[in-house]
Amino acid sequence: MSRNLHEAQAKARSLYRDWYRCAPEIVTIHGLTVPPSLIRSRIRAEFERHKFVQDSAVIDIQVQKGRQDFQEVMNAWAQESHILGVLLKDKSVERKTFLQKFYEGRDEDAVAIASPQSSYP
Repeated sequence: MSRNLHEAQAKARSLYRDWYRCAPEIVTIHGLTVPPSLIRSRIRAEFERHKFVQDSAVIDIQVQKGRQDFQEVMNAWAQESHILGVLLKDKSVERKTFLQKFYEGRDEDAVAIASPQSSYP
């Protein structure tokens, strides 16, 4: 546990540096077809997403989870799908509200498959 906010932020910066430095090694270990620069940009985006957290206990928990993920990735315990799905997924996907979905209509084919009245061959 960190004694104050500055110590927790220093631990977070250390974790960020570890992830950043190991991006080429991550690509090599897991045989990814993406450049290390993409890994680095996603790592930076993930850290920037949490940059406004001011509670040292919350930062400590996030650093601990980040260290665990880092260890799993570096020891090749994480599968390629975990890295591509969690680390590299695009978080800027536009979410639609209920009304936007409603106005667009619904997929009648998907509903027909799930309905109990549908006949099976």
